[in-house]
Amino acid sequence: MAAPEPPASPLTVVQLLPALESGGVERSTLEIVQALVEAGHRAIVVSRGGRLVPRLRELGGEHFPLDIGRKSPLTFRHALALRRLLLRERVDVVHARSRLPAWVGALALHSLSPSRRPHWVTTVHGLNSPSRYSAVMTRGERVICVSQTVREYVLRHYPQTDPRRLRVIERGIDPARFPRVPPHDPDARAWAAGLHPQLGGAGPLLLLPGRGTRLKGHADALVLLARLRADGFDARLWLPGAREGGREAYIGELEREAATLGVAEVVAFTVPTDAIARAYAASDLVLQLSRKPEAFGRTVLEALSVGRPLLGWNHGGVGELLARWQPDGAVAAFDIDALHRAGHELLTHPPVPPATMPNSLRAMQEHTLAVYAELVDERRR
Repeated sequence: MAAPEPPASPLTVVQLLPALESGGVERSTLEIVQALVEAGHRAIVVSRGGRLVPRLRELGGEHFPLDIGRKSPLTFRHALALRRLLLRERVDVVHARSRLPAWVGALALHSLSPSRRPHWVTTVHGLNSPSRYSAVMTRGERVICVSQTVREYVLRHYPQTDPRRLRVIERGIDPARFPRVPPHDPDARAWAAGLHPQLGGAGPLLLLPGRGTRLKGHADALVLLARLRADGFDARLWLPGAREGGREAYIGELEREAATLGVAEVVAFTVPTDAIARAYAASDLVLQLSRKPEAFGRTVLEALSVGRPLLGWNHGGVGELLARWQPDGAVAAFDIDALHRAGHELLTHPPVPPATMPNSLRAMQEHTLAVYAELVDERRR
């Protein structure tokens, strides 16, 4: 079925989320702001604010500060301010991306008469624990699922959801931001070693980007590193994002584990890098070892776009993408022996990366705007 044509008149779209600091939800929000503005629409974001607000404004979006993500009963008082905003700005579509902001948005919308009520869209970005609280994300007129894994999860745990309201729109990447780089790029590796001397040497570099939380599987990466070094690889491991404020105890735990495994001198626990594409280029194998299934898995697409093989647990959205693009990188969840065997094989016989990656950012943007157009056109008919 062909996507609906964009509406002739400009739309005003409000996106709701807790804050504009960092993360996949925030990135998707800004990507849709960019698409809306480029298409001649008006893009508004309501959140507590954060370091990405200047970027939002550079893209042509507007920010209205409301702390709609704070976990407190007092947060619901913001529904009145949001209601006034929706009326004053003559909003056409409200798009909620997180649970508490969605509850605030639903309360604001339900207080409006149907003739003045904007359309209601939600995106299920994560595999949250099933509950009445989480169910709000399944109640949009259209519910965007970021992967087939998420769609199946929604229908399994919320069987009352009408599947006709669901739209699978996978996250996408801009290939210009993650250009293909030949393997064993000496300049990128020298750059990484210049930043972190632990990453020097001629052996393979493993890369696991991810926040400083146990769920990201850093400990599994350390075990894999130790086993590969026991095989004779002069392997190194970079963990950008593992070191962050408030997580000092966790980093201390990882550092002790690295020392016990005898790999402390060849691991770099660092803050996030703003040059993640170059970090991929410096690496020989990218890891995605989240202990909790991911709803999607942009790391898979980013690594493959740069031309680096990926090794990850075969569950959630990561398993879904690996099955499609690099099946030999998918390992039964939490099977360390299988992880070791697959890591050894991928380093010894790297697979040829896919020639093209259809999960483009532009496709994601166009399909999302088509959902907005679909709703507006329905009302006009």
